[in-house]
Amino acid sequence: MDSLALETVTAPEPVTVERSTVTLRINGEETELTLDHRTTVLDLLRERLGLTGAKKGCDHGQCGACTVLVDGRRTNSCLLLAVAQDGSEITTVEGLADGDTLHPLQQAFVERDALQCGYCTPGQLCSAVGMLTEAADGHPSHATPPDALTTEPATLTPDEIRERMSGNLCRCGAYPRIVEAIEDVTP
Repeated sequence: MDSLALETVTAPEPVTVERSTVTLRINGEETELTLDHRTTVLDLLRERLGLTGAKKGCDHGQCGACTVLVDGRRTNSCLLLAVAQDGSEITTVEGLADGDTLHPLQQAFVERDALQCGYCTPGQLCSAVGMLTEAADGHPSHATPPDALTTEPATLTPDEIRERMSGNLCRCGAYPRIVEAIEDVTP
């Protein structure tokens, strides 16, 4: 029998957690935080700041439950490192209302009963707010006919709304009511 050679294994160096101080404007309020470089915007919002509207669904950017607005653009907060957002304006579903007055989309979701379990609703709302801005700025989608490409606001038909909202999943299937609610506030 061959004897097994024993290798000397050295323990890896301890990992040093890198931290940086960032300034973020969250729902209109400027906040300075010292964060681990690995902290996502979603974890910062939920775990450090107690803003639990954005949900952790898939944690891979595929379901949209964590959608927030960063500098007015909708994004999956589970994929964003918080330190990379230094100086950004972040708006969560908690920041859409104006005091006790609901955002028009929030009101439309209530009136149309555009939710069931409600888990995806904060992400749906933030995505819809961002989508309306994109459409108003003339950004096309995959459903936009090629002859409609202009700098004018995009026409938001039900097909156009469904395409633009396709990154936000609803397990309950409230899609028809969500589209109707968005149509209610479409200019």
